[in-house]
Amino acid sequence: MKTVLVSAVALVDFDGRVLLAQRPEGKSMAGLWEFPGGKIEAGETPEACLIRELHEELGIDTWSSCLAPLTFASHSYADFHLLMPLFICRKWQGTPASREGQALKWVTGDKLRDYPMPEADIPLIPHIREWL
Repeated sequence: MKTVLVSAVALVDFDGRVLLAQRPEGKSMAGLWEFPGGKIEAGETPEACLIRELHEELGIDTWSSCLAPLTFASHSYADFHLLMPLFICRKWQGTPASREGQALKWVTGDKLRDYPMPEADIPLIPHIREWL
């Protein structure tokens, strides 16, 4: 089974809310909500991946020093195994805005479970809530 490496981040605003992005139509798991991030490219660190993805997908900039590792997901789907480090970030430059057609929503920790998510993301919620 192929292992897919993905890096994700819980962006936390001044009010303690976390940004969720909804997977757009046409992508696998369309309609589900997830933490921003993406596939780690060859030779790329998880932090560099997030810096690139946040700029491409949300139009914001951050730095490795602002990405605190929190936990990770290791989950087998039918056709691949996902390995995904999750970081927390409270400092970035710019205002997150959808650049790839995805809906965005700022959500309080107690409401994260109200949004349907990919199976790999669900076990991350308690770790995020503890940190908030």
